Amino acid sequence: MSSSQSRGGERMIHQDYIARIRYSNALPPPPNPPKLLDIPNTGLASGQYTTPGFASRLARDQPLNIEADAELGMPLDLVGMPGIFDGDESSIQAPLHIPAPHPHDRALLRPLSTLGKPKFSDSGVSFLRRTEYISSYTSKSRFESTTSKSLVSNTGSTRKPRPTPNVNTESPEYIKKQIEKGFQVAAANVKDPSKIRHPTKRNVQLVDAYPLLPDLDAFPDAGGYVTIKFLTNPVAPSSTYDIRLAHSLLQPVPTSEEEEARRQEAKELYERDPERNPPPEDGMDYEFYMPETTEEATNFKRKLDVFDEDKDDDDLYTHTNAQDQPAFRFKRVRAYESAHQSGSAQSKYDEDVVIAFHDGSDGLHAKAVYYYPILQKTSIRPQRMKNISKFTRRGPTTEEETEAPDYIDLQIEDPGEELVSERNVWKEFPYGRPGEAEETQDVQNGEKSRATRESNTPESRDADGESE
Repeated sequence: MSSSQSRGGERMIHQDYIARIRYSNALPPPPNPPKLLDIPNTGLASGQYTTPGFASRLARDQPLNIEADAELGMPLDLVGMPGIFDGDESSIQAPLHIPAPHPHDRALLRPLSTLGKPKFSDSGVSFLRRTEYISSYTSKSRFESTTSKSLVSNTGSTRKPRPTPNVNTESPEYIKKQIEKGFQVAAANVKDPSKIRHPTKRNVQLVDAYPLLPDLDAFPDAGGYVTIKFLTNPVAPSSTYDIRLAHSLLQPVPTSEEEEARRQEAKELYERDPERNPPPEDGMDYEFYMPETTEEATNFKRKLDVFDEDKDDDDLYTHTNAQDQPAFRFKRVRAYESAHQSGSAQSKYDEDVVIAFHDGSDGLHAKAVYYYPILQKTSIRPQRMKNISKFTRRGPTTEEETEAPDYIDLQIEDPGEELVSERNVWKEFPYGRPGEAEETQDVQNGEKSRATRESNTPESRDADGESE
């Protein structure tokens, strides 16, 4: 009471109890206890500590401590084996006659001595190259053997070696000579097929040989064919192939003068500063037409088939045009535009070609494999944004831009003299005449006059339809 009374005048302050608690975060011991190895001390002078084989030898010397159970890790369940409880142990015994191993498993039966990398002689070093001298002189100090013939041939020869001629392998004469030599070797092998051997497969034998020739009579006036790929299905989805697609028409739409001037301006800006200006749009627009029924498509195919006896019969036509003449009628499906376009007249033989086998039974082709060049590869997609872009750039549709017809009537006729003369050019000049560089560039850009004008030649329209 005395102490409390003596501090009665002081102010009491309440203070909480603070305790610092530290939790242990020690790492657990390793799962395997450390093991001391008895390493023989050979000293640092021997240099064995720095070699990779030192650690490998220690790993081989240490035995593996494998703890196995009573069944040695492979429990045997006898339930389910036929006749095992009746005293018949044939199901668990090895067969008397060992079956032949599978060819894929023969590599597993190789002896241990043959495993690993093959050992080479110590004289050769894999990462060093033998010294080669520019001069054609070869040292004669090395002998192949100790016989007198070898000594005489290396020390003193009565005949001097003939100097090798200095041949330019890049010259046109040398290239022409090697090409002619290759044709001679091929002709000799064709006469005697037993001499031909496959470079890797020895059990393969030659059955028949076909010469590879260009079909010059089948070249169109453009000098090649065009492959067109639809990015979307142009017809309704079905489980069967619609044969109308293989006998449809794809008509190029000519570009207007304003659009042509806009492309030329974009091309000049891109050539001047390609980093700031995008590349010009180098594409074309198409109108896609297709027969309405499969019967019309079949008759159209027969009309183009040179082997069909009734190809000249007018009964194959399914409609009549405005002049009361028989014709095929194609209905417009929709407009398309090119999404990707590649290829040129100068590279039509470099990437892809079409190959056709003929055994000589048709009477028009000899027995050979004929190839046809691919002039251009184009991927087309449905045209959706063209009308919007036209309206935003130059206003609504002008009077000059008329809509495409809903139907097209087509008649099949023989090619005229002008078209035949254009086709015959490619027989003599595979890449075109030397003075027609500008026309070749127009073909590459898809702006050739044949594609932009309204052609009345049925073969040219058929080439566009069959290219699909």
